[in-house]
Amino acid sequence: MPGGLVALLDDISIIARTAAASVDDIGVAAGKAGTKAAGVVIDDAAVSPSYVTGLDPSRELPIIWKITKGSLINKLLILLPGALLLSEFLPQAIVWILMAGGAYLSYEGAEKIVEKLGGEKHGKTLEDEIEDPVEFEKGRVSGAVRTDLILSAEIMAITLNEVAAEDLLVRAGVLAVVGVAITVVVYGAVALIVKMDDVGLHLAKEGVTSAGRKFGRWLVQAMPKLLVLLSVVGTVAMLWVGGGIILHGLAAIGVHGPEYWVLGIEDSVSAIAGAAGGLLGWLTFAGLSALFGLAVGSVIVFVLHKVFKLGHETAAEH
Repeated sequence: MPGGLVALLDDISIIARTAAASVDDIGVAAGKAGTKAAGVVIDDAAVSPSYVTGLDPSRELPIIWKITKGSLINKLLILLPGALLLSEFLPQAIVWILMAGGAYLSYEGAEKIVEKLGGEKHGKTLEDEIEDPVEFEKGRVSGAVRTDLILSAEIMAITLNEVAAEDLLVRAGVLAVVGVAITVVVYGAVALIVKMDDVGLHLAKEGVTSAGRKFGRWLVQAMPKLLVLLSVVGTVAMLWVGGGIILHGLAAIGVHGPEYWVLGIEDSVSAIAGAAGGLLGWLTFAGLSALFGLAVGSVIVFVLHKVFKLGHETAAEH
């Protein structure tokens, strides 16, 4: 009996060491994958504030919380199992799913620009009278969660690519860690951004020093402009992420021309710019990706709204 107990404890020890090693592997791989996904994280953070810009301040945090929950559902209940299944049984389908997502982001970004330039609006905007705030808020949250699904899919795909050689347990653990961590970072930052005007108001009224009160007044004046700027950046981010996904996807399926052309211009700018080459090269790639996304998105907008007349009924009802 004692011998059996010793054997059992030895087995438990082996299992514990194996589990600890797996946790360590997950932590290291998650760190590397999170770094590679940093660009998409920035895009996600830029897009998100636009969904609460101009709404009742008392609804900002509740809306962000709803989007956060939707983002966790996207990553943990939809994308994580889907990514694992695809990586095991149909890895070649991932690129096509990502390209479809890139096309959707390009469409959303292009549609916003068309509307800003005086084109026909589709559905309610903040410039219209909102007759049912509850329904309008639901629409905003739904749109944010859809966009998050696409951005999250890109994040999870980058992460999965970094751990493709690992076993299933490590892959699952890394995807979960990265998904939760990025969601907390992105929507925590968004919550801070959209509530900074309240912080400024408090400082302006309750600040202990004149400098603190002055800083509070500056925050109150600056935050509306910052939120508008973030809304613009969010639209551009949709285009450069969407365009970039499509460019990478085309290269992955054998159509190398568009991405090679963009990369060639990026390399030329980097070589000419010297010390600033890295930054200017990245900006060049992002800008050209955005233009490519705008071109693709504009075609989709034309086909959906002018050829198939989708969205006209919704706009007419409002």
